Amino acid sequence: MSENMIRYERDDEGIVTLTMDDPNAGANTMNATYKDAMAETVERLEAEKDDITGVVLTSGKKTFFAGGNLADLQKATRETVGDVFAEVELIKSQLRRLEQLGKPVVAAINGTALGGGLEIALACHHRIAVDDAKVKLGLPEVTLGLLPGGGGVTRLVRMLGIAPALMDWLLQGQQRTPAEAHAKGVIDELVATRDELVPAAKAWILAHKDDAAAGTKAWDVKGYKIPGGTPTTPAFAANLPAFPANLRKQLKGSPVKSPRSIMSAAVEGAQVDFDTASRIESRYFADLTAGRESTAMIQAFFFDLQSINSGALRPAGVERRASAKVGILGAGMMGAGIAYSAAMSGIEVVLKDVSVEGAEKGKAYSEKLLAKRVARGKSDQAKADEVLARITPTADYADLAGCDVVIEAVFEDYNLKKQVFAEVEAVVGPDTLLCSNTSTLPITSLQGFSSRPQDFIGLHFFSPVDKMQLVEIIRGEQTSDEATARAIDIVQQIRKIPIVVGDGRGFYTSRVFGTLIDEGAQLVAEGVDPHVIERAATSAGFPAPPLAMLDEVSLTLTQHIRGEAAKAAKAEGREVTRTPGEEVIDTLVELGRKGRAAGAGLYDYPEGEPKVLWPELRQRWSKDTEIPLRDLHDRYLFRMALETAACFESGVLTDTQSANIGGIFGIGFPPHTGGPATFMTNYEGGLRGFVARANELADAYGDRFRPSAWLTERAAIGTLVDATPEAKAS
Repeated sequence: MSENMIRYERDDEGIVTLTMDDPNAGANTMNATYKDAMAETVERLEAEKDDITGVVLTSGKKTFFAGGNLADLQKATRETVGDVFAEVELIKSQLRRLEQLGKPVVAAINGTALGGGLEIALACHHRIAVDDAKVKLGLPEVTLGLLPGGGGVTRLVRMLGIAPALMDWLLQGQQRTPAEAHAKGVIDELVATRDELVPAAKAWILAHKDDAAAGTKAWDVKGYKIPGGTPTTPAFAANLPAFPANLRKQLKGSPVKSPRSIMSAAVEGAQVDFDTASRIESRYFADLTAGRESTAMIQAFFFDLQSINSGALRPAGVERRASAKVGILGAGMMGAGIAYSAAMSGIEVVLKDVSVEGAEKGKAYSEKLLAKRVARGKSDQAKADEVLARITPTADYADLAGCDVVIEAVFEDYNLKKQVFAEVEAVVGPDTLLCSNTSTLPITSLQGFSSRPQDFIGLHFFSPVDKMQLVEIIRGEQTSDEATARAIDIVQQIRKIPIVVGDGRGFYTSRVFGTLIDEGAQLVAEGVDPHVIERAATSAGFPAPPLAMLDEVSLTLTQHIRGEAAKAAKAEGREVTRTPGEEVIDTLVELGRKGRAAGAGLYDYPEGEPKVLWPELRQRWSKDTEIPLRDLHDRYLFRMALETAACFESGVLTDTQSANIGGIFGIGFPPHTGGPATFMTNYEGGLRGFVARANELADAYGDRFRPSAWLTERAAIGTLVDATPEAKAS
């Protein structure tokens, strides 16, 4: 076979075992080696069909099959869309021939099968998987701006029906365990161990060798009907309008294209024969691959994430270290959330607060979260008790002795942090990593009071910690490479995503997020209807609108941050003038409307009811100012992107991975853009096109949209950062 990608072994009972095992890669993917090997394999199976009882398809890798070749897909353009269509049709034709071999084909799924891997299994007549919760099965293409183009849409619709296929598998790209997939009807059989897979597959083939139906898909039999009906079925047709309505609700108006294409392929394909439906699926797939959305999302959610998770941001030459014991200072929402994440990861936690009662309250937060997990069947009480037992509440600094890492999570006040760390450094060892969970205070300034500034680093967690995956690691001027590496290690140990940024007020995420909520307040000051302000953000792809987020942050906190920035500017001899948006915030605070925590802000919060925009907001400021929707979208996107560019210019950002992943996972930059850095470079016309559009916005709405001289120079080069020597070599 081609480079031995698919081993072909026939036993004495006529059962052929096909073992996929790409010799040139750590995982099987739909690359050229696979395509050539599968072509030869199918031809041989067809030629020897009369001597074959059945076929077992399995993998020689730890995973079953990793899916499509994303590097190739990312290169697709409108000029090459025809080639993409032809390529995916070729791959599908091979699977269709396997499906119509006339002999039973069983997938023996030994490991994770996502995307194309599951699509290969769906082309088989029977699917057996090892019952291992670490194995993931699913079609996550929607999260990359794509749709399952290897038959996933077409086959799942015919197996399960339109609604279950869309809701349980396709529209959100859920990844399920084998047991969950079995319960959902995608896996037919489970075995306890990997050693049982191939024998179980062969046993099924022998048990059905005289059953012609075992080697025939239901949709290839005359009279087959899709479960639940099709759009021409009266009962189904009556509910058909609910599908786009529910999708709109799910997307909150986001312009992301892939879920809409998936729904279209499913509904249109259900009205025609299998092969026509498959071509419809291929056309939608090719269209998505040639678009900017998939290019951007593949970059962020595959390449950037993979780069970060594999340690690309970790300083070289520093040995990895695991932490056994972590101290957390402050048992409020943030500290309690960090304690929960650490304890869930098997780490002993000392949760310190000013009183034992306060620390106990922080531990109760973990107890509450664990109780929910038990109630939902995600854990049992014994495991929950183990996690809780790892958290020791205390009011005594002495209990921090022996901690590998200390994470401070007290109020954003320089003097308070100074006092806390003086107490900490008096009791911890010389090797303890010192971390401050600050969102705005420069780490370099905090290092000034530390006796070990080289071991002092910022760890900016996001609330609620148990749900938010990102941690922003901030290097101060004196932070060592070893401290940075250890910070990355502890973040990954508690199963979070680390980005690394340089120092400065607000660092990266808080600084950029501030521009979004400031732009929302600016639009209020300009007289735009508040409902329009909010809906423009969600229709641009933001998960939450700016005025609502401003209330969540609290108006007084933004005032505090602004005040600290003004003090710093004054010390540097600069004057900071108050913007119209800031005047709106100050007025609301004067009226006692300080944000959600205070019970009133830009929104009202009626007890037991959803929040509503404060009616007087419109009465006081709205002038029925009309701004084109595209401009509203771009005012949000460009304010944040331009501030991201300023972070590159000042050295706060040095890599695009941190910019993209930090923007998406930390501050809600629309995922379909691929993150702020990719949004700029992937813009129509590239970075030059982005700069040109920014200048248009500056001419219309003010100099805050004017690109800097640095960014204009970078536009001529086409990139935000220079390639590293390693990248150039590759």
